[in-house]
Amino acid sequence: MGHDHSHAHAHSHVSFNEASLKAFQVGIGLNVLFVLVEVGAGLAYKSISLLSDAGHNLADVASLLLSYFAFKLARRQATMRFTYGYKKTTVLAAFLNALLLLLAIGILGYESVLRLQAPPPVQGTGIAWVAAVGIAVNSISAFLFFRNKDADLNIKGAYLHLVADALVSIGVVVGGIVISFTNWYWLDPLIGLTIMFIVLVGTWSLLTNSFKMSVDAVPAGIELDEISKVILAVKHIVNVHHIHIWPLSTTENALTAHVIIEECLPFNEKLKVIRQLKHELLHHNIHHSTIELESETIHCPDENERLEPHAH
Repeated sequence: MGHDHSHAHAHSHVSFNEASLKAFQVGIGLNVLFVLVEVGAGLAYKSISLLSDAGHNLADVASLLLSYFAFKLARRQATMRFTYGYKKTTVLAAFLNALLLLLAIGILGYESVLRLQAPPPVQGTGIAWVAAVGIAVNSISAFLFFRNKDADLNIKGAYLHLVADALVSIGVVVGGIVISFTNWYWLDPLIGLTIMFIVLVGTWSLLTNSFKMSVDAVPAGIELDEISKVILAVKHIVNVHHIHIWPLSTTENALTAHVIIEECLPFNEKLKVIRQLKHELLHHNIHHSTIELESETIHCPDENERLEPHAH
């Protein structure tokens, strides 16, 4: 079997514009200030729920910082050593974010269990007021990421975490009000444990998705069988095999495949088929594709005949 290679890359990158980077900058600034407020209030009011939420928000700050610097790196040009640039740092950032959150969950969860066994008195009213500020901070921060939340795993993770933080803050407000009227001090560590559980659920999804991306699994939302059908649906392509799809970053995916095109077509016409294929792949979130042409003795149809596609 003869081999003819055609390597071309479709460049329709999802770019992180200045608005996206600005969202990270503002979100980081707001959350750093709020973490300082929560830590101070948590120590002053001896509240584990506030300290738990502060730890969670601190992990979110680290998460936002990692994602921000990863995006900055991803925008750097490719080099002779890093031929794809630094796009993969966005995947590593998402994975590290998940590990940081799991660490925070373990530390604060342990402290919550200790406090639940012997709950110290806390000031419910003060807790409620601080948590109310958290609702505003997290809601504003989440709104900044809303527009591009479906464009990237890190942005989606930041958005979901901030929305969860706002909801958790609502729970802390309610708990603080109840404590102020009932002196049920055990509610404070219980709220802390609830926060940890909510964070764990969201973090597990981030951890598994980012791990799969780091080991070059087929990206979520892309099915290998469906891509095979897309390729075979392109006119003049009669077979495809050795398809590999993997993430270059949290927003860009790559593909390599061997295709067989009707042998009777002139080489220039085959290149046009390849270009058409790449255009189709762009609509299925494949941004870089390398196609290898292979030869096979096949029947060449006339203009009124279409060879039925088949796959190995």
